[in-house]
Amino acid sequence: MSEALTVGPQREITLHFAVRLMSGEELDSTFGKEPATFVWGDESLPERFERSLLGLKAGDKRSVFLSPEEAFGEPNPDNVQYFRREEFPDQDELAPGLVIQFTDAAKSELPGVVIAVDDEWVTVDFNHPLAGRELTFEVEIVEVKHAAEEQIVELR
Repeated sequence: MSEALTVGPQREITLHFAVRLMSGEELDSTFGKEPATFVWGDESLPERFERSLLGLKAGDKRSVFLSPEEAFGEPNPDNVQYFRREEFPDQDELAPGLVIQFTDAAKSELPGVVIAVDDEWVTVDFNHPLAGRELTFEVEIVEVKHAAEEQIVELR
């Protein structure tokens, strides 16, 4: 009988996960749904989330506390930007809490959350919505297998 594969580099991992605030409020979960699959190092999970899985095998469960620094970092005041209201074509729909997709200099999509609107200015926060929050990350490993060579090459 061969030894079970463990989570780590050059592996494709299928798992159930839940991310919760310290209050217990669930932010995201695959429990009761289809599990998620990722390739180690593909950046689909924050680094600390991924590292917490190292060495686990199918059937293993783990619950990990993540400080803000380990999860999504602390909010950066430089990530709050101010735009002239006339730059937005749908001015009537602007309101705190609205998420708007912006395109950065590298042509990447970047979501921003409107946090304030007045007659002249729109204030947009580009920090991750979970920046500054303590989280728990609960996982159950469903399957660990060798990643396909093309999946590994894409990560280099």
